[in-house]
Amino acid sequence: MTLTVPAWVGGALIPVEKLEAHRRGLRHKAVSVFVLAGDAVLLQRRALGKYHTPGLWANACCTHPHWDEPAEDCARRRLAEELGIEGLPLSHRGQVEYRADVGGGLIEHEVVEIFTAEAPRRIAPAPDPAEVMETRWTTLPELTADVARSPERYTPWLRIYLQKHVQDIFGHVPA
Repeated sequence: MTLTVPAWVGGALIPVEKLEAHRRGLRHKAVSVFVLAGDAVLLQRRALGKYHTPGLWANACCTHPHWDEPAEDCARRRLAEELGIEGLPLSHRGQVEYRADVGGGLIEHEVVEIFTAEAPRRIAPAPDPAEVMETRWTTLPELTADVARSPERYTPWLRIYLQKHVQDIFGHVPA
């Protein structure tokens, strides 16, 4: 099955094969979810088989909606598929756009609907090993400090979110 993403080509929104959208750096729709439990933030380490940014740490879920799939439905679907997390209430935190080189000649140019989900304290994810090799909980100040020390361990989009959109996502800037 060929996966397509809704991408803008020549001013029109059309379905484009996902890898082709990244090869051409086409502007396309995406969804990101941050799972929170009090002051803790859930991170996932991308599986080594991922076609870009394998082994890097990212927020709980980053994905692309199917054609005509509402962003919130996509967020719920991928939380379940990637992390085995279901039933959490989602809060839409806004839309951001970014463009980033993700290596291997691929460009992410995404228009992202961002959601947060409040989880019970330290919910235990059940990750799909084809998607996620590891998860961990951290606080926002610890995450921000670690990204500053070792940015190469984190996906470009997570670094962008923390540099430019932290207040929109979390409602505050880490101490």
